[in-house]
Amino acid sequence: MQLEIKERKGKESKKVAALYLSVQLKLFTQNLVLGGREARNGRWWSPPPWPEAILLGFQHYLVMLGTTVIIPTALVPQMGGGNEEKAKVIQTLLFVAGLNTLLQTWFGTRLPVVIGGSYTFVAPTISIILSGRWSDPDPESRFRKIMRATQGALIVASTIQIVLGFSGLWRNVSRFLSPLSAVPLVALAGFGLYELGFPGVAKCVEIGLPELVILVLFSQYLVHLIKPAKNIFDRFAVIFSVAIVWIYAHLLTVGGAYNGAPLKTQVNCRTDRAGLIDAAPWISVPYPFQWGAPSFDAGEAFAMMLAAFVTLVESTGGFIAVSRFSSATPLPPSILSRGVGWQGIAILLSGLFGTANGSSVSIENAGLLALTRVGSRRVVQISAGFMLFFSILGKFGAVFASIPTPIVAALYCLFFAYVGSAGLSFLQFCNLNSFRTKFILGLSIFLGLSIPQYFNEYVAIKGYGPVHTTARWFNDMVNVPFSSKAFVAGVLAYFLDNTLHKKESQIRKDRGKQWWDRFRSFKTDTRSEEFYSLPFNLNKYFPSV
Repeated sequence: MQLEIKERKGKESKKVAALYLSVQLKLFTQNLVLGGREARNGRWWSPPPWPEAILLGFQHYLVMLGTTVIIPTALVPQMGGGNEEKAKVIQTLLFVAGLNTLLQTWFGTRLPVVIGGSYTFVAPTISIILSGRWSDPDPESRFRKIMRATQGALIVASTIQIVLGFSGLWRNVSRFLSPLSAVPLVALAGFGLYELGFPGVAKCVEIGLPELVILVLFSQYLVHLIKPAKNIFDRFAVIFSVAIVWIYAHLLTVGGAYNGAPLKTQVNCRTDRAGLIDAAPWISVPYPFQWGAPSFDAGEAFAMMLAAFVTLVESTGGFIAVSRFSSATPLPPSILSRGVGWQGIAILLSGLFGTANGSSVSIENAGLLALTRVGSRRVVQISAGFMLFFSILGKFGAVFASIPTPIVAALYCLFFAYVGSAGLSFLQFCNLNSFRTKFILGLSIFLGLSIPQYFNEYVAIKGYGPVHTTARWFNDMVNVPFSSKAFVAGVLAYFLDNTLHKKESQIRKDRGKQWWDRFRSFKTDTRSEEFYSLPFNLNKYFPSV
């Protein structure tokens, strides 16, 4: 009799445990999709009304302009180009970003992700500039030769992401990713860009700091003080703050506040020093091979391929953050691999058109999704339309591209912080009482910050990286990966998480792996088709697994 009672109690306890686990799983998946916020205007992933969507799309366009302008501004003068070449490269980069964003939202991951320029490709591009092969006395001719060499390297480099993505190899790699190993990768994809934040604000603190304060004021405080306009202030805080501070900066400029100031101060603070408006053509349509036929060098191609692989890892963290902020379920590995393949196409287009830079997920636009709380694919596609429109009408696009960089850096402070917090949010699915968890998190994040810091300090002091041989391409193959904080932290966490006592039963729960089991395949969750299925019924011909 007592034995029967014990067996009955044991069965009841198992039922209770199973019921509890199912309830927790439902709450978890609901929390994943909702992202911790209430649904507004119907379903939370529904696109907003067209007027609101257009303004939100323009806001995404403003945010991605920072990287689009900063990278060519740094590279083109070193390549031998002037303001006209700089304006044309910015137009081309903007045009290609619009195309790639549309391709990624239509046929890639289908997430509301912006594909723009990447700072990771700057180092191998500088190596091409300094290779010593360009002795042409004519600056314009030298610029075109360097651009064609950069194009050739990017075209070859694109193959690594195209092959890894479309072959499904990256799908097999990402299946071993857990919430624990995703934390350092996603967190440092945002936090690791701190050098582009307040140091940029401090270059003209009287402009950058007011932008940061007003942005926080509009997005976090006024929404609670003036509740009838809640959705206006938090969703359009970027437009309000940039407009106010830009006008203020222009008044300082025309008022003579920077007359006689050092050249560096004038470049960062004045609103009329970019030189883009006068140099930009009224109408110009970028086209492939506009700089001439690409030239190819094996060493430069290998260095650019390593940079492409680094951006692949960084973009994986960006895709995960976007899926979190856009109210979608966790990315099935097959969808992530498909997105990587289309990002390879994006790098290929960058090489064909000649942008002097590769393409990757725009981290700042991922952060904007968190600020606006609108994860609509339509909004990002509208922003791609703005990119294409203003890249063709050069004069109009140059007006917005002339926004002082400290204003952009202030936006970065908030958006990179949001993306970093997305990585930290995955800690809720890990066992933080486990010393294994603490070891993996602590070591990967610490070395993810410390190793790149060593490489960057070495370059700042000596002018070259720790690996310094006569072959610049080989130097970049070592220095570029170890200079990326997200890459170092993500790879180290992934390795430790999949090799350290992995077979023990409790370890699986400590890693949070059970929460992602139902999303390992496209077909195991019914909502995957709603979020990630291809348009025009293409899933029939290109099924996801």
